Amino acid sequence: MAAPRHARVPVVETPRYYESPDHVPGAWEPGRPGEIEGRQPAGERLGYQGPDQGYVITLAERARGRVRAHTGEDLDDILRGCSLIALRRASLFGRAPVVHDLNLALHLWGFTDDAPQSDKVAVRRELFAGVGNPHHYAQGRAIADMVPESTLQMTPEQVAARSADWQVLTGWQARA
Repeated sequence: MAAPRHARVPVVETPRYYESPDHVPGAWEPGRPGEIEGRQPAGERLGYQGPDQGYVITLAERARGRVRAHTGEDLDDILRGCSLIALRRASLFGRAPVVHDLNLALHLWGFTDDAPQSDKVAVRRELFAGVGNPHHYAQGRAIADMVPESTLQMTPEQVAARSADWQVLTGWQARA
């Protein structure tokens, strides 16, 4: 390390210069124990992988005031189920969740409508019941899995405009 000009250096001492280390480490190789080789694993109950998925929790909390729940519906169940749909949509595009992903899920099930169809309310009341509890993971996955990919590729505005086709958009028609 160089010394400041005002520091005294003994006359008999030779100046020091930078020297490389004796050993140069080898190049980095992806051989770590947790390294995934090949494609991302896919299968039952593995969900949909994507970056920064925890951000959907912040988005859900911000959307809490916009959600219109009816009698027998729990706000935590609604937000959890719609968050799982939002995460699936975000991973489809290979990015972190954004507000439009959650808006699409909320419009899809009519949670932002003032007067949604009564049959839609009856189905979603039963379908979303208990999903907010972590022990009901399989039910939450089923909600996210049944939405067709074609619906997830739409914009929230397109989904809101086609709210009468909710059985096709949600995948409920194929399930029933």
